[in-house]
Amino acid sequence: MSNNAYRAAIITVSDRGSKGERKDASGTVIHQMIESAGYTVVSYAILPDEQHLLEAEMAGICDECRADLILTTGGTGFSQRDRTPEATIAIAERLVPGIPEAMRMQSMAVTKRAMLSRAAAAIRGKTLIVNLPGSPKAVRENLDFIIGELKHGLDILTGNDSECGKN
Repeated sequence: MSNNAYRAAIITVSDRGSKGERKDASGTVIHQMIESAGYTVVSYAILPDEQHLLEAEMAGICDECRADLILTTGGTGFSQRDRTPEATIAIAERLVPGIPEAMRMQSMAVTKRAMLSRAAAAIRGKTLIVNLPGSPKAVRENLDFIIGELKHGLDILTGNDSECGKN
């Protein structure tokens, strides 16, 4: 299956962004990168840092099969209101720890502060959810590192491929 068939949802988690007080630069970076990689953006939302709202948005997208991939940006730090990983884990059926581990590993080569990321990744139904950082620079670095492997993961998740081993 080609990337063209995969649908992506973008969720920016930002109190100020949801009020229109801040431009969503990170969501824009995600949109550009995944469209360039052949994904179709089917949903885009800016939500405040409210765990129940984020849970409802992600669960709705997954349960209604509206997207194969949800990419979130923001809410993965240490602030009291940063609850994106908790929301992701709360609605998860299965966790995918390798994705955020790989992103942190790669980011550590850029900044030691990458160890402070609490990003998570999970599967609900046939949708993969990946938490990305909140800054445009970090989004670009992290998404660039994982985007090539996401297609294979989605191929397996959606039943379009059954082999993980390389021949």
